[in-house]
Amino acid sequence: MSRSKLLFAIIAFFITFGQVSAETANDPTGIWLTQAGDAKIRVNHCGASLCGTIVWLKAPIDPATGKPQVDDKNANPSLAKRPIVGLNIFNRMKSVADNKWSGTIYNADNGKSYSSDVIVAGRRKLEVRGCVMSILCGGETWTKIGEV
Repeated sequence: MSRSKLLFAIIAFFITFGQVSAETANDPTGIWLTQAGDAKIRVNHCGASLCGTIVWLKAPIDPATGKPQVDDKNANPSLAKRPIVGLNIFNRMKSVADNKWSGTIYNADNGKSYSSDVIVAGRRKLEVRGCVMSILCGGETWTKIGEV
């Protein structure tokens, strides 16, 4: 192989590898550990939206009942008995930029939903932010621990 062909092949490899890395870096899909380490969320594409499904809890059993945790903080009685594991916490989470999705997020700790942004902040970091009335905001960083 001539030097120019070898050089071209090396450049093509790095361009292709760089594109794959960039695509992966902006992909929110995977299994994410919450900042507190108390839950794992599977993020995947659901049509044009993102879904965020609780797949693991550090404390899956409710100490008060001895049974699996349920959504007992939910104000809607018909939803208050659904299991926490398997619950989709993202609602209408749509892409608004290359690495950002906006919609609502459900907080099973208090049974409320909040306006939310999900931002890929690196290959293994996901920033999850929620706001009440667009004034009082908070967030946390989730760490990617697996692929979907």
